[in-house]
Amino acid sequence: MNIRKARLSDTEAIHKLVNHYAKKSLMLPRSRSSIYEYIRNYSVMEIDNEIVGIGALSILWVDLAEIRTLAVKESHAGQGIGKKLVEHFLKEAEELGIKKVFTLTYQTSFFSKCGFKEISKEHMPHKVWKDCLNCPKFPNCDEVLMVFDNEETSMMNAAQE
Repeated sequence: MNIRKARLSDTEAIHKLVNHYAKKSLMLPRSRSSIYEYIRNYSVMEIDNEIVGIGALSILWVDLAEIRTLAVKESHAGQGIGKKLVEHFLKEAEELGIKKVFTLTYQTSFFSKCGFKEISKEHMPHKVWKDCLNCPKFPNCDEVLMVFDNEETSMMNAAQE
């Protein structure tokens, strides 16, 4: 298993995987142009040169980032790929000095296992919602907001040492 930054040549695989789940109403669709525009945010998990998982870390502010578009091929589900991608993005955020990472998700039990906590959407700054304006579900979003606090986790880890 290898996690790497996405390349432009990965766009079709990312698009196919995301929209497979979007058709099942498990995630929001992404256009090819959106994937091209934000390709630097994406990372992919490869096994034997096949992309089996994808996700993106989108930086929104000096201390805030979002994990988006996390998906794993159904044929590889349950193998820890999603968790490894989340850990990859949390490490990337920590290295950048980002204190809080959030996600909007339907997969609350998965993100809970990864250390995220559910919070009310009213607690997020309005700048977070800029992408929501173009969403077909706006203003009636049914995704759940979950947050991981790197600063809180770092303090807990230091106290355990």
